[in-house]
Amino acid sequence: MTLIGLISDTHNLVRPEALDALRGSAHIIHAGDICKREVLDTLAQLAALTVVRGNNDIGDDVAMLPEHARIDLAGATIHVVHDIADVPKALDGVHVVVTGHSHKPLVEKRNGVLFVNPGSAGPRRFKLPITVGLLEIGETGDSEDMDIKARIVTLID
Repeated sequence: MTLIGLISDTHNLVRPEALDALRGSAHIIHAGDICKREVLDTLAQLAALTVVRGNNDIGDDVAMLPEHARIDLAGATIHVVHDIADVPKALDGVHVVVTGHSHKPLVEKRNGVLFVNPGSAGPRRFKLPITVGLLEIGETGDSEDMDIKARIVTLID
């Protein structure tokens, strides 16, 4: 089983609770709204990173990040984009889509693809919880029958 940490919408804030929840991840995906490079430097101390730019990533140190990424981890193809509105219609071969932006945690299967929004690990917005996500990918050896599970970890309710 490979553990992938999912985080989004940190908006300059790396909470110790988020670091604790992501510790032990083989890889960490940040789905945007980082705001300052220091956030990524801190996360990179835990695991390799895949990062996309969010709508608030306008500073010189984060503005050049890609808008989307497609990566293969533990046999699963993962598409990452900040805003779910920017997910391409064609998701051929994609097992998981990771988004952010709404600050609302979500784990939902759509047409055979697992959609995960880890919510926001940064400053609280409205009355939404402070959360990250964890993705567990089983090594089945068969990409058609991947064992992929996602869960939301509430850091502060």
